[in-house]
Amino acid sequence: KMLSDTLLIVFISICTALLGEGMTWLLVYRTEKYQKLKMEVEKQSKKLEKQKESGGDNPNDKVKKKKIERQEERLKANNRDLSLVKMKSMFAIGFAFTALLGMFNSIFDGRVVAKLPFVPISWLQNISHRNLLGEDYTHCSFIFLYILCTMSIRQNIQKMLGFAPSRAASKQGGGLFGAAPQPPK
Repeated sequence: KMLSDTLLIVFISICTALLGEGMTWLLVYRTEKYQKLKMEVEKQSKKLEKQKESGGDNPNDKVKKKKIERQEERLKANNRDLSLVKMKSMFAIGFAFTALLGMFNSIFDGRVVAKLPFVPISWLQNISHRNLLGEDYTHCSFIFLYILCTMSIRQNIQKMLGFAPSRAASKQGGGLFGAAPQPPK
């Protein structure tokens, strides 16, 4: 019974990830604004990477350093715009998935769906052992397994469908909150 529940939850995760990416494609990925911003971010990321490789680390070359800083600012602005375009659809998807999650949560309420090979750290036990009876914290609830599966499956589906950011853009630290500052070399 537990194995069938586990497999069902993995299947539900795959289906919801595909549904989410389909909705995102309809609302975001196919729009002209997104396409333009994505190409601009790709182009700027590659250009910035080349500038940094061509000697932007030289402390005596202030002109190159200023060019790199301007390029980084443009890239951050475009990444911010790209995230804002994506965010509009995320609200719609979040609303739909909250309803689905509530339905699935009530179906699997109080059922052990998997046995973890470890005891989660204390602050994760509230999620991993949610609505389960007993004190065996290796027992896993629906919500914990669903979240783990969805996080890993959705990223892989994005890569397979070509919706994941390129390595150059990821390397430059794109995203809503920008990159962590790079330590000097």
